[in-house]
Amino acid sequence: MNIHIVTKRSGSAPFRFALFDFDGTISLIREGWQGIMTAYFLEELKNTPAGRAKSEEDLRRQAMELIALHTGKQTIYQCIALGELVLSLEGVPLEAQKYKDEYQRRLLVHIDGRLSGLRNGTLDREALTVPGSYPLLDLLKDRGLTLYLASGTDENYVLDEARLLRVDHYFDGRIYGAQRDHTLFSKKMVIEKIIRENNLSGGELLGFGDGYVEIENVVNAKGYAVGVASNEGERRGIDLWKRERLLRAGAHMIIPDYRDIAGIEEALFGPKQ
Repeated sequence: MNIHIVTKRSGSAPFRFALFDFDGTISLIREGWQGIMTAYFLEELKNTPAGRAKSEEDLRRQAMELIALHTGKQTIYQCIALGELVLSLEGVPLEAQKYKDEYQRRLLVHIDGRLSGLRNGTLDREALTVPGSYPLLDLLKDRGLTLYLASGTDENYVLDEARLLRVDHYFDGRIYGAQRDHTLFSKKMVIEKIIRENNLSGGELLGFGDGYVEIENVVNAKGYAVGVASNEGERRGIDLWKRERLLRAGAHMIIPDYRDIAGIEEALFGPKQ
């Protein structure tokens, strides 16, 4: 299964803008982040009074559920939810930012070799992107679309990693990420900014994402949402868990990656004249 069109695009106005998520949609630098977060959250839950009486399997399920629920939002929301769960298990939660800082520390240890390899040229940047990312970005630019990138990862990391993957120039300064004050950023706010500043009708907005949040945001804005059910570990095939969530979020089209660039172009823009 390469391209699954759930809903054909309606309307004749051409796409003018495209919004991308970053991790899992373009970048694979942070592949494995869910495992890092789950293991850390599980440690915190096991250290609570009520958590000690629960099975590890039950606590792991609770951790994974709260992580999945907030995937696509800023990381701080998962950490806020962790604190609430710790409290419900009779524990004393830390500030959400402290949970986030510790998770970030662990994740950066996990991906340090990838970042170093990109910096010193020993790793191929294409091996750390969703297959076909560069041809897709080229296609959209050639079609005249203005590209935006919005990520739940902290903005300083997104800017650095986009530069290392050499995709930053496609967005020409229109890269947005999480802020220390989480009220200052959301993907919904970026979409509203695009629509407001460019007098855009929703149908002129195209969105790509591998998470529930960005797909739901694009759908609610009346844009056309492409769900990228990327298998990040193998870089081939489809992630069925992602596919299910993307469909529930209302994705109009589901793809595993961008390898079938000709098929994606026809699905989005129609047959070449």
